[in-house]
Amino acid sequence: MNILFLTPYPHGKAPSQRFRFEQYLPLLTAAGHTYSLASFVSEKTWGILYKPGHTLAKAMGILGGFASRFGQLFSLSGYDYVFIHREASPIGPPVFEWLIANVFRKKIIYDFDDAIWIPNTSEANKIVAGIKWHDKVGSISRWAYKVSCGNAYLRNFAARYNPQAYINPTTIDTLHLHNEVKDQQTEQMVIGWTGTHSTMKYLEQIMPVLARLEQEYAFEFRVISNQEPALPLKSLRFVPWRKDTEIKDLLSFNIGLMPLEDDPWAKGKCAFKALQYMALGVPALVSPVGMNTEVVTDGVNGYICSTPEQWYQALEKLIKDAPLRTRFGEAARTTIENRYSVKSNEANFLALFS
Repeated sequence: MNILFLTPYPHGKAPSQRFRFEQYLPLLTAAGHTYSLASFVSEKTWGILYKPGHTLAKAMGILGGFASRFGQLFSLSGYDYVFIHREASPIGPPVFEWLIANVFRKKIIYDFDDAIWIPNTSEANKIVAGIKWHDKVGSISRWAYKVSCGNAYLRNFAARYNPQAYINPTTIDTLHLHNEVKDQQTEQMVIGWTGTHSTMKYLEQIMPVLARLEQEYAFEFRVISNQEPALPLKSLRFVPWRKDTEIKDLLSFNIGLMPLEDDPWAKGKCAFKALQYMALGVPALVSPVGMNTEVVTDGVNGYICSTPEQWYQALEKLIKDAPLRTRFGEAARTTIENRYSVKSNEANFLALFS
């Protein structure tokens, strides 16, 4: 089979692409398939996309993306499947998807890992929020041959439009990438969080807890992100996210945090932060929202925290007890290997193309 991947961003740049399908590309080749990747945003536009200013260059980059997509329509005859991650174009109605499915009659594998039918406006995307056309998710699901969804909440939405909707979890490559385990016998205690600027808002709910802990325990609160946070903590240390140091930076954590708000958007989250922590043997503390409660077993491989007091008590236990952190970390690593690794999900992913 020959597969065309239509992606929002260039290869190797965005976490959702890297962990949803890019790490399976060698397995597609090994299974006898061929593929091509076509991003909407060029490498040049990606370099300025989330930086302030550059308005004209960004606009030209978006127009260039539409031109590329239009040209790609005329290459479809050479492909058996078209794998669309999130959307073929970031703004406007699903014209390309309609043409691919109904005019060019190609089998679409439609993949998403967030509740992208729900408007989720931030400072970074507020300019285009009004023309995002969130309603197109249902239409694309209807036209698709199969829909690949990150969790049951997303699958249940897609199943309203297409019975061929399947759970294809976000997974971790435990053999070639997340292939080290944290040594919890460290002099410095590091409580960590990683994520983009768009999810940094979820940290607000645990700021009082961390501030309280600072009064009694010595630790560093390390944030790995694409943007420096403004948080009222003396223990704060910011580490810019870099792909080439990603694993090393995450291995500095003794404990990993994933707070969320209980809203419809967060229910679509695929516990990605927790998966990354746990794959490296780092206990995860999470809110009981979305897929978090499927990944974390409270008191076994991490803690599920609903209230500030639960967050405080869980953090205090793990700060004081290195053997407990080690035991939780080992159980966490086993959970990922058995249920959320590339190896464990290989057959499920390849079955999308059958």
